[in-house]
Amino acid sequence: MNYPDQARRVIRLEIDELERLHTRVGEGFSEAIELLLACFRGRGKLIVCGVGKSGNIGRKLAATLNSTGATTVCLNVGDALHGDLGVIDPGDLAILLSYSGETSELVDLLPHLKRLSLPIVAITGGLESTLAKQANCVLDVQVSQEACPLNLAPTSSTTSMLVLCDALAMVLLEARGFQAEDFAKLHPGGSLGRALLTRVSDVMRTGDQLALISPESTVSAALQAMTKARSGAAVVVHADGTLAGVFTHGDFVRAFQNDHAISELPVADFMTREPISIQADKLAAEVLATLEKARIDDLVVLDEKGHPVGMVDTQDLTRMRLL
Repeated sequence: MNYPDQARRVIRLEIDELERLHTRVGEGFSEAIELLLACFRGRGKLIVCGVGKSGNIGRKLAATLNSTGATTVCLNVGDALHGDLGVIDPGDLAILLSYSGETSELVDLLPHLKRLSLPIVAITGGLESTLAKQANCVLDVQVSQEACPLNLAPTSSTTSMLVLCDALAMVLLEARGFQAEDFAKLHPGGSLGRALLTRVSDVMRTGDQLALISPESTVSAALQAMTKARSGAAVVVHADGTLAGVFTHGDFVRAFQNDHAISELPVADFMTREPISIQADKLAAEVLATLEKARIDDLVVLDEKGHPVGMVDTQDLTRMRLL
């Protein structure tokens, strides 16, 4: 048996089923989003239920929804019939996951959800199932073949269900206007939370740690300013305080290789004009994205008038555990 070939077969089968899912997303999905939005705007919460593999995917969906500010409770189906239905309030909405749509525990729960007047969004492959017939909206995750060589173990079907749940959560996020700042409030821990909660002004170098020079300054003076500030770059400013360019240690090395007698030449001859910059009030997360995209180590920070007020070095981000 060629194991890599077998693995590629499994992946290809699941990709094919996702392609089929992709073509089937339509009005039913829009209806589901509208129902979820109505629940959210009415201050209701989402009740997610599933059994077995579908239950595992339901817990992932609930975690994603909670992490993006949509209050969600993952309700254990068995416990629901023994008192936990008390978690449900008027205005809530149920998302029920069952590939067959005939999972007995879930079917037994349906009359009680109906009695409580909960709108039901069904995520199922059984379009003629009991669950589908009782739901207000049905999201189709039917597959033609499982990736299991016996066509038995839930594989393609669970992948399709998981991907559709992610789509549901992400489209709901966009429809609600959820922003990075909102995400940051819910994720204060770890480097991601710090990057989203920290402003550029909180991490930039200023004062004695910022090397400021004029275009007329010599290369020698620029190196002295960089050494004093313990920085790998100097910000070049015009007399009116606006940004002229940036001169880095890398610029010096490249120029020195061509001409060893550059120390008394003006730094304007070697600086990078119109360097990439960022506003001081932006999030540190934007610094990370900019540094990575531009493949640079230093970023000039400007105020609202376009005047340089600081610099961010990748070392500063590492020190503050933002990388």
